[in-house]
Amino acid sequence: MEVLRPQLVRIGGRIYRKNPIQEQTYQHEEDDEDFYQGFVECAEEPCDAYEVVPTQQGFRCTVKAPSLLYKHIVGKRGDTRKKLEVETKTSISIPKPGQEGEIVITGQHRSGVISARTRIDVLLLTFRRKQPFTHFLAFFLNEVEVQERFLKFQEEVLEKCSMDHGVDSTIFQNPKKLHLTIGMLVLLSEQEIQQTCEMLQQCKEEFIDGISGGKPLEVEMAGIEYMNDDPGMVDVLYAKVHMKDGSNRLQELVDRVLERFQASGLIVKEWNSVKLHATVMNTLFRKDPNAEGRYNLYTADGKYIFKERESFDGRNILKLFENFYFGTLKLNSIHISQRFTVDSFGNYASCGQIDFS
Repeated sequence: MEVLRPQLVRIGGRIYRKNPIQEQTYQHEEDDEDFYQGFVECAEEPCDAYEVVPTQQGFRCTVKAPSLLYKHIVGKRGDTRKKLEVETKTSISIPKPGQEGEIVITGQHRSGVISARTRIDVLLLTFRRKQPFTHFLAFFLNEVEVQERFLKFQEEVLEKCSMDHGVDSTIFQNPKKLHLTIGMLVLLSEQEIQQTCEMLQQCKEEFIDGISGGKPLEVEMAGIEYMNDDPGMVDVLYAKVHMKDGSNRLQELVDRVLERFQASGLIVKEWNSVKLHATVMNTLFRKDPNAEGRYNLYTADGKYIFKERESFDGRNILKLFENFYFGTLKLNSIHISQRFTVDSFGNYASCGQIDFS
């Protein structure tokens, strides 16, 4: 991180600077110890984004957060909370582990309460980003015709390219799990799942119905492409999806859904546009049939994990199957799908959805 170009963190429409610090490594030091020291807070100015309520003793502000993130506000031996309280001259009440509730900040000065709230938001956002993805917004692409064509694709690839390095049956997607991802989510409580359902319904009412015309979107799944820049060392091969009428409506719809969820904070902003693709081959499946590509980056406790993978030579596949036709589909639903779970049909379990018609 450069001194003149520090990392910026966006919270509630405002941008805060995360100062670089000189890192020192100590034996047995926990990953998040002293993490709080790296932040500069800019909340001495009035902030309309927070609801600060006057009380007889001063001011009060509450923060809603899932219980899984409380420990990051408390810190090791309570050090993070104590430091926050001392520097902002506030008192911070946090529910006990396992209990859902609100973090309550009280103090004699409004500026101190706002400062504490800002710092807590930064901590929550940062450690939320370290959580493994739990859900994703997606279209299911598992209609019978597409499943059958996918199995034909797999059969022909193995027949013609099985001698190519790294190509075998284990790296193909499960046809029942073919899907088109809009965005990945970290939902840590039932309340956040409900919030996501409500946000998706708002998208339907505000612009999805207008784009879809209240009808399913007819799309074609045709052609293949690879993710990286070396066709001889491929990890992910995907099928391309586009509107049958040649319009840009599908791309417009998913981009607007992504934008809305990014603005709400439910999806961390990484891209300005959704890359429409349906994974058909992935080298992570070689050792773990339940792996989910680049989204398998963190364990449940937020530790980064490295997924060793053996790439495959995709040059012949790309040459022979460049324009392979997987079929047509009518996209009529966006699902909030839960990772690592399946329904009675073998697809990802859905905990909410909206329908176009």
